[in-house]
Amino acid sequence: MEAIYKEYVTEEFDDKGLLTKIDLRCPEHFNFGFDVLDEIARRTPDALAMLWCDETGAERSFTFREMSELSNRAANVFRSLGIRKGDRVMLVLKRHYQFWYAIMGLCKIGALAIPATHLLTTHDFTYRFNAAGVSAIVCTADGWTIPSVLEAEAESPTLKHKMIVHGSHEGFLDFDAAIDAASPVFERPTDDQATENDDKMLMYFTSGTTGLPKMVWHSFTYPIAHIVTAAYWHHVERGKLHFTVAETGWGKAVWGKLYGQWFCEAPVFVFDFERFHAKDVLDKIQKYKIATFCAPPTIYRFFLAEDLSQYDLSSVQSATIAGEALNPEVYNEIYRRTGLKMREGFGQTETTLTVATLYGMEPKPGSMGKPSPAYKADIVDADNKPTKPGEVGEIVLHIEDGKPCGLFGGYYHNDEMTAEVCRDGLYRTGDIAWRDEDNYFWYVGRADDLIKSSGYRIGPFEVESVLMEHPAVLECGVTGAPDPVRGQVVKATIVLNRGYEGTPELTKELQDYVKTHTASYKYPRIVEYVAELPKTISGKIRRTDLRKNN
Repeated sequence: MEAIYKEYVTEEFDDKGLLTKIDLRCPEHFNFGFDVLDEIARRTPDALAMLWCDETGAERSFTFREMSELSNRAANVFRSLGIRKGDRVMLVLKRHYQFWYAIMGLCKIGALAIPATHLLTTHDFTYRFNAAGVSAIVCTADGWTIPSVLEAEAESPTLKHKMIVHGSHEGFLDFDAAIDAASPVFERPTDDQATENDDKMLMYFTSGTTGLPKMVWHSFTYPIAHIVTAAYWHHVERGKLHFTVAETGWGKAVWGKLYGQWFCEAPVFVFDFERFHAKDVLDKIQKYKIATFCAPPTIYRFFLAEDLSQYDLSSVQSATIAGEALNPEVYNEIYRRTGLKMREGFGQTETTLTVATLYGMEPKPGSMGKPSPAYKADIVDADNKPTKPGEVGEIVLHIEDGKPCGLFGGYYHNDEMTAEVCRDGLYRTGDIAWRDEDNYFWYVGRADDLIKSSGYRIGPFEVESVLMEHPAVLECGVTGAPDPVRGQVVKATIVLNRGYEGTPELTKELQDYVKTHTASYKYPRIVEYVAELPKTISGKIRRTDLRKNN
């Protein structure tokens, strides 16, 4: 019996087994909680859905039947509080296993789930509660989340219910106790409480580098598009553990720890750590024989600081990378030391996987890969014409024939902003890239980060990638600084590794290094050394803040 996702796709492959075309089937009234989770639980109730562990050595496993019943219990808890279809519920649950059955419970009753990070402050919660009209929150007892929620509550009139896991606090419902007491049976809602495909199911506040976070919402068909993510990029296998390093507050969690993986009936591995240590993650990969692994480049850089020969990583058959562009030197060193060819993927909070080096493709180090067969992705110039190889343009998705499955429904309460990015038959990502003769895409940067100097168009990422190869550089952010002659010049703001000082001699060395490792006109004419770089709450460099100092 094939995994359930096969019932939702029509696929075509070339003679090498590479996916070349896919059509996604979106049946009416699709609801992932009932149609996928419960259906797998009915067919193979004892199959493993998730293996969870934490830093203390605690470990829990969940079968699909158990996860199905727990999601029913969660739905009953929410329903008992008066939460109904369309209500907005925030989930701040770190890497706790309660996230999975909480979000599935919300899916079953048709409520709008809003995952969020535990790093939010009082100001962040206040803005989010009021902007989205949040009526309830389920949150962790760890850290400063509880006091921040309480402070924000005073200015958030829509917030009616507060729930807590792994602890107790006055004014908060003990979610764990409520789950234990709830019924494991929940009937699929009918009539006006039944979910429609275009209903709002999931929403994220994007951590943009300018302005207040935007509210990106997805419909109930969104999970179907993640079949491509898991089956053809991660290349997960039924019954084999997949490990994506992501906190549940970020969109990457549902990319790599839920929808596509369960569609493929692959169990997800969750390591509930407080602070990241590379050796701990490597230990878990070895101990639990992880089959497929996905993480941002930063994680792989930390791996390279360890003696990888001390770990048995032979179980890993597929390694993927996302979240930021991949520096070629990281790819090359991981391959040299492990034999794994990392495959990059690109997407946004507004999309699913749009460009990727799918399983079976030969990676080109530093390239994002090719457009996913699930989208009509392109690179266009200022006149919306497809660029030629080597020409820089904006990555877009063609939507002339309607929005494809996986593309967001819009920005919540902001039709004007939605219309700005969805116009002329295109969805505009705001990301700049170029293609080569083989139609591999190469990332340059965000449109507003592009540096225009003496007629040259310079992407900050390509300069950052070269600087990151130098042993003195720990982190760097590249921006354009005003110049009366050239219009702009390249400026590098650098955090140094231990043992290095920001001397004029080092500056000259770094400038020469860039000149000899990429086109000489891209070298940073201005170099500034700082203790840390300004970043968004999701860890992205805030180049807008760097530009303010130019």
